[in-house]
Amino acid sequence: MPTLPPSLPSLPATSPAGYQARHLLVLPDDVVVDEVETLALSRFAGTRWDVVPTGVVPAAAAPRVARPGEPGVLRTSRHTTLTGPFAPVPGLPHGSSAVFDVTVPRERGEAPYPGGGDRDGLGRAFPHGLPHREEGRVVAWLVDAARRLGGHLALDATADGRAAVVLTPDPSVAVDMTVYSDVWLDPDAAQSVLSAVDVRIRLAMDGAEWSGPPRGIADLPLYRGEQMEAETRRRIHAAADEVDIRALTSGEPLDGYGLLLDLGVDGMVAVEVDGQDELPLLLRGLPWTQGGAVAYRVRWEPSDLEASQDEHPSLDFRVARKRAAELVADLARVLHGAVGGEIADDAGFLVEPDDL
Repeated sequence: MPTLPPSLPSLPATSPAGYQARHLLVLPDDVVVDEVETLALSRFAGTRWDVVPTGVVPAAAAPRVARPGEPGVLRTSRHTTLTGPFAPVPGLPHGSSAVFDVTVPRERGEAPYPGGGDRDGLGRAFPHGLPHREEGRVVAWLVDAARRLGGHLALDATADGRAAVVLTPDPSVAVDMTVYSDVWLDPDAAQSVLSAVDVRIRLAMDGAEWSGPPRGIADLPLYRGEQMEAETRRRIHAAADEVDIRALTSGEPLDGYGLLLDLGVDGMVAVEVDGQDELPLLLRGLPWTQGGAVAYRVRWEPSDLEASQDEHPSLDFRVARKRAAELVADLARVLHGAVGGEIADDAGFLVEPDDL
């Protein structure tokens, strides 16, 4: 797979049309051009190259290959394109080696909620109205892609490529992972597998005993002024009780369960297991996902939820997050070793087990 060529064309000094916005996806030098296509395919089903950069093998047939010195054009929808790679423009962070020029319909909604969390800095970048609809989806993907690739975003770039706000999404924010597989582990087996990482993990399947509806509820009106006859009301409650009893005594097979790992001051890690029909785009249509897949979601629940939405959280929170992320990665790795399949991060991008 080709890395960035040593010589890149200059970013053209053009302004988007009035109904469009221009954003730049800024990449470091260790990024492979194909990675941008793969991440786009992970989020947008219609992704395709209109013009393939020299040396890139496209995932699907493309109209033509770029001429020498010509950038590629990657289309994620009828209205949105990523053109590049280009050489970086002045003013970008140190280590920037290439940019993709993103043109998308300009669609802005309400201003950020005052005092709300702004983990990725989008409220700071769009103080008068956050992107929504297509632009919102594209900007959300750009944040996730820059986080995954260790890059940056230059938002609302001007004709010369400069932007009022440059964002550097923090890679350490992405903690949660999901293992997708066609193998179902029974609760005890899952606990045994995960205990190899931490013996404190426990099944979370205990529910509270239910003794039925409160005594006399069938004799009370449903709401103030309700005129239903008492006998009719009792029949309705009796029929509802029969449905509840059948549901509680039917012995239906288990279709989901959870495990918990208490981390004390660092919060908690939850592992949720169930069947899923909605899968990451790159997994759909594979032979083993035709009927859906089993999802093993490994999530960190921090003690301080408010801090988790801060763009610059405290050192104590960052340390707790790092410890939790290492544990989540270890749990995802051993699960994958037991059930196979694929691992996805919390953005839906696939992750190689060896990279955890």
